Amino acid sequence: MKKIVVLDGKTLGNVDYIKLNEFGQVIYYDSTLKEEVAERVKDANIVLTNKVVLNADNLKDATNLELVCEMATGYNNIDIEYAKLKNIAVTNVAGYSTNTVAQHTFAMLLHLYDNISYFDNFVKSGEYSKSGMFTNIEVPYRDLCGKVWGIIGLGAIGKRVAKIAQSFGARVIYYSTSGKNSDPDYARVDFEALLKESDVISIHAPLNERTKGLMNYEAFSKMKKDAILVNVGRGPIVVDQDLARAIDEEIIGGAALDVFESEPMPAENPILSIKNKSRIVLTPHVAWASEEARNRLFADLLENISAYNRGEQRNRVEI
Repeated sequence: MKKIVVLDGKTLGNVDYIKLNEFGQVIYYDSTLKEEVAERVKDANIVLTNKVVLNADNLKDATNLELVCEMATGYNNIDIEYAKLKNIAVTNVAGYSTNTVAQHTFAMLLHLYDNISYFDNFVKSGEYSKSGMFTNIEVPYRDLCGKVWGIIGLGAIGKRVAKIAQSFGARVIYYSTSGKNSDPDYARVDFEALLKESDVISIHAPLNERTKGLMNYEAFSKMKKDAILVNVGRGPIVVDQDLARAIDEEIIGGAALDVFESEPMPAENPILSIKNKSRIVLTPHVAWASEEARNRLFADLLENISAYNRGEQRNRVEI
């Protein structure tokens, strides 16, 4: 019977891990510390990981290991070269959260753009009841219709966001970080033009040498003073310290962030010290994680294992 080890199962929440029993003996851990990895995987045939790092150091004694299942799309936590060297198959899951991330993109943007926190507090605090006015226009908000929505990374999620933005009446432009992505439905522009023209910029790109630190102080200085940045891609694409400075100096209008340079966010992250907190909306890397998306992810992961056992190369990484 194969031994299946789940290293950080808590990251997917209440998915039905019992379904793994059809493939072998399951050993489940909510989380695994760096120093615990080698011992926990040494007898495993199949390992499931989301964020736990697997590399030559902690896999060298895992002589039975034949399959690593990444419980996510990104697999930069796995040493792919070592896996190939040792003939260890690696699979990932993609496409399960496209609509979910797009939904969260607009949830955060509209929360900020429409000043929902301010108006919600105005009513709940009792100030509305005392105001003598049927409305409150002390704090303005703006229409998306007629604005320019700039997208960094026009993959599946970027395209979904583009379509929704158009339904609001926004004009969509995009910047291809690879320089290879062309889509006739939207205007492709260079990075400088994207910064200069956009009222909203949303990030849906992978993290690589071209995107790391892309949104820095120099970039913010080229944006419109009332522009909003939304990052649901990867945290290190944005330099947190530079963003905090740009917002405090009112170089840009604000930001909605679901991802950060370091996660969980350290207490000393300058984003948490921004003076005017009404200019930011922050969520803890949950854009991918609706209940439905997590169940889709797990179902796809189970199919990856089934396919592997049938000798099929389904969702294989770097084959």
